[in-house]
Amino acid sequence: MVSKTRDKLIEVARQLFYNKGVENTTMNDIAAASEKGRRTIYTYFKSKKEIYNAVVESQSNVIIDRLKDIVDLDMPYPDRLRTYLHERFDVVKDATPHPKTMHDRYKSLFNRDSKRYERIFEAARKKEQELFRTLLMKGVVAGAFDRDQADKLPTLMSMIYATTDNMSLHSTPESDNDLKVICDSIVEFVTHGVSNMFINGKPTIKLES
Repeated sequence: MVSKTRDKLIEVARQLFYNKGVENTTMNDIAAASEKGRRTIYTYFKSKKEIYNAVVESQSNVIIDRLKDIVDLDMPYPDRLRTYLHERFDVVKDATPHPKTMHDRYKSLFNRDSKRYERIFEAARKKEQELFRTLLMKGVVAGAFDRDQADKLPTLMSMIYATTDNMSLHSTPESDNDLKVICDSIVEFVTHGVSNMFINGKPTIKLES
């Protein structure tokens, strides 16, 4: 019951933050929308900042949860890495609000709430590093990935994500396709660069997981 109540408060706050912005959402708003009294809210959270941090944590976990199962998929490691990277780009796009009108877009660009999504993506990148390293090291042990390249990739991808996540946050329907082309190119470049089964861009041997 405790967990369900806390989770409900986080979800209600998330929706309010999205619709009204963090700055314009009050504890009274959260109490009314969740049908819980202020006393109940303060049992779980001392301030709106604590709820805000919990929302960021929760949404970053959603991103990580969608990636966990890919690490142990039953497929050759280059394909597993390719699937992982595609999913990482897609899950951020899915989590990003896409304004329907130009008015909404201009509003979102200057709304401080956009910082929340940047924090979510940053938190996800930090959590993801160990998960990504696990996938790469499994591939190294299996002989599918070059160890030197695999060691460099987590830091490199974190820098790449910082750019592509920001592009996704500020994308428009018109620029979505350009972003997809960029992400697809990154996936192929990285997969070929780390894989031992490619020489001059051509497959050499088939390595199973």
